[in-house]
Amino acid sequence: MVEFNLEIGLEGVAQMLVTPDNMAERFYSPMPPSFATPMLISLMDNAAIEAVKKFLPPGYITVATSIIIKHLAPTPEGMTVTAQAELTEVFKNRLTFFVSAYDEVEKVGEGQVQRYIVDLENFSEKVLEKKKKEENPL
Repeated sequence: MVEFNLEIGLEGVAQMLVTPDNMAERFYSPMPPSFATPMLISLMDNAAIEAVKKFLPPGYITVATSIIIKHLAPTPEGMTVTAQAELTEVFKNRLTFFVSAYDEVEKVGEGQVQRYIVDLENFSEKVLEKKKKEENPL
């Protein structure tokens, strides 16, 4: 078994400028002219990835398994959303992060992200095996 030795407190950051491509109306219409919740979730998850990616052994990545987010306030076009993640718990290969996001005015989101460390090659093989099952059903 591979030892990961990740320290509690590792931090990551991800930023995104709010543009028409990541606003709510891209996903459903009509919606207010603001940063879309799916994009906020993705940004917070990316911050969690950034917190640990350089500390993983070669060939290992993390995959999300649980994301619980509160979208607290809207962010209009032209502002930047900055997501921050802090590693708060490590149990075997399960990582738990506290995440938060801010624009230039206020906190716009907070929550928790869980990711698991996996061997990229093995995980990819399982995905491809599943695809083969779809192509050749019982």
